[in-house]
Amino acid sequence: MTSEHSAVTVLGLGPMGRALAGAFLDAGLRTTMWNRTPGKDKELVERGAVSAGSPEEAVGASSLTVVCVVNYDAVDAVVRRGPVTDALKGRTVVNLTADTPVRARDTATWAAEHGFGYLDGAIMTPTTTIGTPAGVFLHSGPEELYREHRTALNALGGTHTHLGEDIGRAAAYDIALLDLFWTAMAGYAHALAVARAEGVTAQELAPFAAGIGTILPPLFEQSAEDVDSGRHSGEDNPITSAVSSMAHVIHTSEAHGIDTGVMRAAEGLARRAIARGHSTDGFLSITEILNPR
Repeated sequence: MTSEHSAVTVLGLGPMGRALAGAFLDAGLRTTMWNRTPGKDKELVERGAVSAGSPEEAVGASSLTVVCVVNYDAVDAVVRRGPVTDALKGRTVVNLTADTPVRARDTATWAAEHGFGYLDGAIMTPTTTIGTPAGVFLHSGPEELYREHRTALNALGGTHTHLGEDIGRAAAYDIALLDLFWTAMAGYAHALAVARAEGVTAQELAPFAAGIGTILPPLFEQSAEDVDSGRHSGEDNPITSAVSSMAHVIHTSEAHGIDTGVMRAAEGLARRAIARGHSTDGFLSITEILNPR
């Protein structure tokens, strides 16, 4: 790396921000940090990082600033202030803060108006993967800008995927994948509650739950073309069969006094799909109910 690209600033030192700063340090980049709440940088300073006294001082120390805070309200509170905005001119921000595609696009417009480069991104793996091959990072925005800073970003380890020029695309992937994750976790929590009510412990259920998990990736791959094309083959498992099995879950849950809101919502979508003529289609025909073409 050239000296210009051998330095990076990290704004935000929560668990993920500290992991990012640590990975940059391990890769030999001169790392400057700032955090709104003092005291979280001690270990990193001992390892050689520089603790800045203000965000504008931190931004001015590097051509690249990586931001990772709780949400875009926190981003705005830090960077949308005169001294910091002025310090960013001619530099680049890579924002790895999770929020919505609309907020990402709004921030990119603001960045362009104030003369600095902007890339949006999403971190799809936990803090323990940062700096290792297991990390997964998504990026969107100007490809030229992404290429310019790719070497520094590689210091974070893992795989980096540029999803296109649309600045909101990384956030769109992030939102969709978080939707999948938390809906799945809610389903798992409900399954554990039902199992407990029937005298089955979480440890007893876990290996079989893992088996269900292995079924899903092939289904994702096999159904992707059908969903994109609007063809939802139910030859092997029609949505009517799904409704029948969901009814069993609901009946058993309610017999134990367990809330069935999540499953009833899924069943309701399935029944609406059937009413609209999808009775011979697969379960993912509910996408046509959720988001008509």
